[in-house]
Amino acid sequence: MMDQQMSSASRPAQLGYRMPAEWEPHHATWLTWPRAEGISFPGQFEGVPGVYAELIRHLAQVEEVNINVWHPAMAEEVRETLRKLGTTSPNIRFHCFPAYEPWCRDHGPIFLVRERQGLHERAVVDWEYNAWGGKYSSYDLDNAVPRQVADLRKLPVFSPGIIMEGGSIEVNGCGTVLTTEACLLNKNRNPHLTKDEIEQYLVDYLGVNQVLWLGDGIVGDDTDGHIDDLSRFVNPTTIVTVVEEDPTDDNYAILEENYRRLLDFKTPQGQPFRIVKLPMPGKLECEGQRLPASYANFYIANEIVLVPTYRDKNDGQALEILQREFPDRRVVGVDSTALIWGLGSFHCISQQEPR
Repeated sequence: MMDQQMSSASRPAQLGYRMPAEWEPHHATWLTWPRAEGISFPGQFEGVPGVYAELIRHLAQVEEVNINVWHPAMAEEVRETLRKLGTTSPNIRFHCFPAYEPWCRDHGPIFLVRERQGLHERAVVDWEYNAWGGKYSSYDLDNAVPRQVADLRKLPVFSPGIIMEGGSIEVNGCGTVLTTEACLLNKNRNPHLTKDEIEQYLVDYLGVNQVLWLGDGIVGDDTDGHIDDLSRFVNPTTIVTVVEEDPTDDNYAILEENYRRLLDFKTPQGQPFRIVKLPMPGKLECEGQRLPASYANFYIANEIVLVPTYRDKNDGQALEILQREFPDRRVVGVDSTALIWGLGSFHCISQQEPR
């Protein structure tokens, strides 16, 4: 395996790599199985495996599903859990790539692709991971996952050497990345870097040519404002974004400001993006804590889009909007109320591997 981390000439963009959009064809989805002894679901773990089983049941029908576990015995336990919950498939594979917590979007690999001399080639970006600014003490195992996956796939690895989570970036595969100031400019990530320097890393390692910045994240999001709870590309020129209709809600002003910014953004060709509003679910709380429930945390797989639902009156409206935006995919709502207690949903636990 080749490790690229030195001169700018060896950075992915200069070598013709780019991060593809999530809707581009997948080889697989990567997940990290949650542990009862982990810290993500205190006192509420029992409902979580069932959510995973339902997601995996849908995913395994359309692509390979790779599940990270601690050891072979854990793989057997998870396999038996899935069987009991009605999820079995030859498309499910297990890997002994241990991680403390299940948020594979943030600790998993970022895959790149390029076309060169008639060949379709892939690579991995191995960003550093520090558990969202050091909020949790143990993350060395999680940080090791991208290189383990790259070794498995025998792919070259690019190591920027800075903190970056997959949930903090959203690309359209055509030169644009969306992110937030609240997260990427937070001093608990890369305090030695300026905004311009962070932008240059995104350009060099994602193969984009413009960085568009939103402001704050939604209330209850302990990632400091990940983009995948706010605004998502559904095609190269269309962005869906959550809005709050209740002016008394703490998210109202935050999401209004982000919406205003989106209306001002332009494509590299100078055209405005098409902006589609998604509702927010009503306020969800557990033990007095506001939970970051958002319909924007959907996951796009081959042929399907998996959308978190929250037993809320706006579930149906969100599914209808997303179905209109993905006319060639089946939009599937899956109850995420057990998962959101961990402060994340379907996009947060998944990582796509492009073909």
